[in-house]
Amino acid sequence: MTRRKAPMPLLDDSGAALQSRPVRKRDPAQPSLPFDPMPARIEPCLALLKPAPPKGPDWLFELKWDGYRLAVHIEPKRVRIITRGGHDWTHRFPGIAEAAKTLGVSTAILDGEAVVLDEEGRSDFGALQRSLSGRGGKRSSSEAILYAFDLLYLDGHDFTGTELSVRRHLLADLISPTSDGSIRLSQEIAVDGETLLEHACQAGLEGIIAKHRDRPYRSGRTGDWLKIKCIQSESFMVVGYEQSASARGGIGSLLLAARKGYDWAYVGSVGTGFKVKDADYLRKTLDKLKTARPVVPLKGKNLVFAQPTLIAEIEFRGWTHDGSLRHASYKGLREVQDNAAVFDIADRPSGL
Repeated sequence: MTRRKAPMPLLDDSGAALQSRPVRKRDPAQPSLPFDPMPARIEPCLALLKPAPPKGPDWLFELKWDGYRLAVHIEPKRVRIITRGGHDWTHRFPGIAEAAKTLGVSTAILDGEAVVLDEEGRSDFGALQRSLSGRGGKRSSSEAILYAFDLLYLDGHDFTGTELSVRRHLLADLISPTSDGSIRLSQEIAVDGETLLEHACQAGLEGIIAKHRDRPYRSGRTGDWLKIKCIQSESFMVVGYEQSASARGGIGSLLLAARKGYDWAYVGSVGTGFKVKDADYLRKTLDKLKTARPVVPLKGKNLVFAQPTLIAEIEFRGWTHDGSLRHASYKGLREVQDNAAVFDIADRPSGL
């Protein structure tokens, strides 16, 4: 296995590396807490998209990781790795599972993101998909690591009702900030959100996450966690493709749609970002989903329409005046088990 580089340091104006907050020593005077049964599954807390980071001491900031959201359940006789959609993917992340067994706890639930790092130490969603052998693949990933950012349960105690600052403190006791193994700590960066966002964007990262220090762990998009992106990236439904005799795999571009109530709305096409192997797989899969009745009102002799089944992660720079994605680029397909939410047209900026 080739060891990937550590994440690239973010530098302040003086050239010094931005540092995480120092880890406090654990208070030996721990309260006597009652035993709590271990939950079989906890619905994840999700980040709400915002155009700018919040201000004030109530918020902590981390880098945004581009991968698969996972919950790692450490039990007395086994480890289970559960996707956002509730599917067991333990077999697909053996390195993370083995690392979980060495943490020295009898029971725990870690919340985090599985990623594959590029040569510069940045999380690369496409590389993660390739390591898992593409959407629907059965391979396990030997390259994936978990960046843990929350601790929901530990040795018989349920911490979902406890404020984030306490959960983070316990997590830092469990995972060393200097760990370079298959489970690492997603560190709080001790700068304001605007500064961190600026440096993250300069480093080519996807963005940052802001979390309210004093809030319990609440499932869903409550606003306790916020995401602020450098480059927009969302999930769209693939509803067909444009044939091309000269393009790789015979696909000139993919046709994309967003949700519109109980229907679909066409948001344009994407013709860049996929490799020959990606295009071959997409062509073969979409041909199996071919339909004569498109779910969006499009016509064209070179267009092949498909049933709305494949979900693609698309990076883009904004929206055109007619409501299409601007400068779109394909990043990869989302797994069904990842339970990715397809972009809703109601969330598009007003005025379009």
